[in-house]
Amino acid sequence: MGTFSLQRRASLFHDCNSRGSSGGSGVSRSVSPLESPLLVVQAVPGAPWSQARRKKPWGRIRARGRPPDSSASRGFGGIGSAEALTALAAIGRRLLWLLPVYLAGRAGLSLGFVVAGVALYMGWRGRRLGKERSLRAAGLLLGDEEATVSTTASSLGLGRSLGQSELPAWVSFPEVEKAEWLNKILAQAWPFFGQYMEKLLVENIAPSIRASNTHLQTFTFAKVDMGEKPLKVIGVKVHTGTNKKQILLDLNISYAGDVQIDVEVKKFFCKAGVKGMQLHGMLRVILEPLIGDVPIVGALTMFFIRRPTLDINWTGMTNLLDIPGLSSLSDTMIMDSIASFLVLPNRLLIPLVADLQDAAELRSPIPRGVVRVHLIEAKDLQSKDKYIKGMIEGKSDPYAVVRVGTQVFTSKVIDENLNPKWNEVYEFIVHEVPGQELEVELFDKDPDQDDFLGRMKLDFGEVLKTHVLEEWFPLQDGGRARVHLRMEWHTLMSNASKLDQVLQWNKTISSKPEPPSAAILVVYLDKAQDLPLKKSSKEPNPMVQLSIQDVTRESRVVYSTVSPVWDDAFRFFLQDPTTEDIDIQVKDDNRQTTLGSLTLRLSRLLSADDLTLDQWFQLENSGPNSRIYMKLVMRVLYLDAPEVCLKPRPCPPGQLNVTGSANVGSSVDQPPRPTKASPDDQFGTESVIRIHLLEAENLIAKDNFMGGMIKGKSDPYVKVRLGGQKFRSRVIKEELNPRWSEIYEVIVNDVPGQEVEFDLYDKDVDKDDFLGRCKIPLRRVLSTKFVDEWLPLEDVKSGRLHVKLECLPPTPSAAELEQVLMVNSLIQTPKSEELSSALLSVFLDRAADLPLRKGSKPPSPYVSISVRGASFKTKVAPQTAEPVWDEAFSFLIKRPHAESLELQVKDDGHVLGTLSLPLSQLLAAEGLVLDRWFQLNNSGPAIQLLMRVQLGLLISQHSGVEALHAVAGEDNEESSQKGSETELYIKEDGDSGSNQELRQRVPHASSNLELSDSPLGQLRLTVWYNMDSRKLVVIIHACRNLKSSGKDAPDPYVSLILLPDKSRVTKRKTTVRKKTQNPEFNEKFEWDLPVDEAQRRKLEIYVKNSISFMTRGEPIGKVHIDLSQKDLSQGAAQWYDLKDDKNSS
Repeated sequence: MGTFSLQRRASLFHDCNSRGSSGGSGVSRSVSPLESPLLVVQAVPGAPWSQARRKKPWGRIRARGRPPDSSASRGFGGIGSAEALTALAAIGRRLLWLLPVYLAGRAGLSLGFVVAGVALYMGWRGRRLGKERSLRAAGLLLGDEEATVSTTASSLGLGRSLGQSELPAWVSFPEVEKAEWLNKILAQAWPFFGQYMEKLLVENIAPSIRASNTHLQTFTFAKVDMGEKPLKVIGVKVHTGTNKKQILLDLNISYAGDVQIDVEVKKFFCKAGVKGMQLHGMLRVILEPLIGDVPIVGALTMFFIRRPTLDINWTGMTNLLDIPGLSSLSDTMIMDSIASFLVLPNRLLIPLVADLQDAAELRSPIPRGVVRVHLIEAKDLQSKDKYIKGMIEGKSDPYAVVRVGTQVFTSKVIDENLNPKWNEVYEFIVHEVPGQELEVELFDKDPDQDDFLGRMKLDFGEVLKTHVLEEWFPLQDGGRARVHLRMEWHTLMSNASKLDQVLQWNKTISSKPEPPSAAILVVYLDKAQDLPLKKSSKEPNPMVQLSIQDVTRESRVVYSTVSPVWDDAFRFFLQDPTTEDIDIQVKDDNRQTTLGSLTLRLSRLLSADDLTLDQWFQLENSGPNSRIYMKLVMRVLYLDAPEVCLKPRPCPPGQLNVTGSANVGSSVDQPPRPTKASPDDQFGTESVIRIHLLEAENLIAKDNFMGGMIKGKSDPYVKVRLGGQKFRSRVIKEELNPRWSEIYEVIVNDVPGQEVEFDLYDKDVDKDDFLGRCKIPLRRVLSTKFVDEWLPLEDVKSGRLHVKLECLPPTPSAAELEQVLMVNSLIQTPKSEELSSALLSVFLDRAADLPLRKGSKPPSPYVSISVRGASFKTKVAPQTAEPVWDEAFSFLIKRPHAESLELQVKDDGHVLGTLSLPLSQLLAAEGLVLDRWFQLNNSGPAIQLLMRVQLGLLISQHSGVEALHAVAGEDNEESSQKGSETELYIKEDGDSGSNQELRQRVPHASSNLELSDSPLGQLRLTVWYNMDSRKLVVIIHACRNLKSSGKDAPDPYVSLILLPDKSRVTKRKTTVRKKTQNPEFNEKFEWDLPVDEAQRRKLEIYVKNSISFMTRGEPIGKVHIDLSQKDLSQGAAQWYDLKDDKNSS
């Protein structure tokens, strides 16, 4: 100790303090002067401190492990059990280091081998730990640079993580990043871009300009020089987390170039051009869709969210455009032309792959929402009208310009008012939020140039947050002026559940200049086929006009073709989609020759899946095979705000002061009224396609975990499309060989080119994965009447789909109705809608003697026709009391005895007459047809409607129960002999309390045929095996002549047991029928069994009398059926004699 200097002791003491305060035990404490000799006294004079610490580890353990209040005199025994185990483990690890020395000595090796091995190990371990630290630090830096820098700064001694505001000024993390590397690339490539532009203008644009007009035949580009100053990208912002299937960039571009373009028309010695241009704006670039193949990105979409600023320096004769007034006008016109294809909602699409799918939807996607802007009023506007050189101050004549991108509205002018009130409403389609802005500019109307009064801007992201935003907004450059706005964010709903509520809410809004919209319609105009030629046998230059009410849109012209491809998109606001139509005219480019037309009721979309129709449409007044392909998407505008009425309010009673029929003009020269309707040859030729979606095999597993290391399964479902209708199956969870057993029905015409399409998907939380597709030509189903196939799935590696398709032509025969109902009840699946038994075709010809409006004006009538939930509407016949419609409609009928055709003749919402026609009248008519004048109710005695109504039964020849036909025919004879029928309800197993029922009409149970002398009575039932759904089906129809044990009639019910099991899983029971010896049950039960197992089972059926709910039923009799002795493929209803079973409970 004496050899140590005081300075050395002080340094050792400081080293102990620092190591004790930052040791690995996590206990921060200082070493007291009493403890320091324990650490120092063991040190060898002249040896380094590390050696002293290794020779006496207990001092370090005590210094770090003892609590701060422990005394220096406590020894090893004072350490807790956990610390003791830790210490023993440390000693054991250090003793292991001596093992190589022992083994080397044991083997007779020198100490040099041990030292060399330890040195190699320590070097390897140091390099490995260094690499791991470097990779970990790099990963953290790339993952979250800001958090990593803040944490690193805190490790420099501040003891806490720093916020961005506390970092040095030269450390920043901007959202918008510089792109100098991109500017260097643009600078290098700019001369070559100039060469491309010169070639494009001279070789492509100039010939097109010369061909457009005879006066421009000498037009040339005299000089094309893009200059030396390239376009610059000031900043780039990448939006992350919005959509995993796209990359979204915002480029802040600036171009202040020395471009020089001179043009010349030599014939008129005219020269003009541009020398210098400035363009500044925010360009959004979307890389979408991302695909799993080169070049990874399917297309580029570019657009300006807001109108960019433009300044042009004109030369030559165009110098005149620099005159004040003309300068702003010319720049505005050019900016409008740029906005027409580069400012939202317009987009520039650049495909990067061939055969890009859904190009029109990328160019014009479904909007994010619709914002309804209420321009209410303004206050404290500046006075711009001054007289006598400003000595007398007047007022202003303000009006507002409301703009969102290219959507611009101008309010009315309020004369001489500094506090104007407009109370006008405008609607804007919004695509990009945040991003798109509302801009309101106020001007003072003057005879020469309008004076600026101020402007305000607001990002629609603020409206999206609150849904309803109503405030007074200050005007920039307007002094104390403010404008009062109310903005409402309307969500786009893909179903019509809120449509009635929206329509009622819109009636409460006083909207000017246009009534509020209830929905929007997006029309994707794809292509047409087989258009007729011109009269000169030349191919036409087709274009399309689309009209809804007084709004008309036009497509581009496609030259010299009968099969044009437009690939255009159009948007319409709809005030009431239940009554509006879209009129489509395909014309030659001269707008005079019509190549085809189509009128489509928008109410069809309300019943379509996802409010979407995506199909071919047959053109009228065109060639026999002329058709047009379109996709129509409707979205309902719903305001999610508490002020919107959530409960439907009753409409005020309409004032239907309908006058009596009046004779309009003389009837001397009028032709005689027809007695029969005159439909065309195609009326009543529709068929019904019944689609059985059965099962699939070997589907691809899309649900993978841990980056694909663990293979999962899929949750498949199917989308079925035919004739503009879409169906979607239920989702089968975690199954690569799913079974759906679902049935869909579609009314079809024999239109060439139609296909039955099946698309399979895997249901996921975000976006469903594609599992394959397959299709069958409809013409094949119509010709063969039945298709039963396994279809291989396309565009995937494996998988196939099992479907059955049956064509059911309508048959005008009521005798087989009972058979159809019975077959439908057998093949009906629980997951599908009730199957149709008939097809109803209605042809509305004309009406006569409709009442006049008030003021003796003729009405503009139309007809609303419906059966159950399906409804249609005819076109409006303008201003006539003798309307002629000539329109046909078709309906699927489930229960002809119980349903009726409901019809209303309306004029502008007022009901002129109604008709309710029970379909049972058609069943009694000859040929199931009624063709005559029908008297309308709730109208004058002379108001009539000429209509043809016909019914056709849908008889399945491939249902799997063909053997039932003969038995059904005998039952029909029995029914006719007895002369009475009873409507009954077949309830699904387990749905006794449900409102969903299968109904049918069968012969009365008390038929004279098949009567026996059984003293206990008889039971009528059907036993059948459904091969499609792989289920054993039993229908309990009725009992008759049941034995009564007392004076009162029994309360019978039927209990079924599928032997040999007697568990609750195989037991079934009907409901109880009160006080009857001839009960009718008509309840259906199913068991999931393979056919071979079903044939080994036995069915035991008990008919019991319900005494009370506390006791079991008293047995009346039983029926024992050995299914191995029965042909389960027939499915015929039979009577069975009840046997006595005294031992049954």
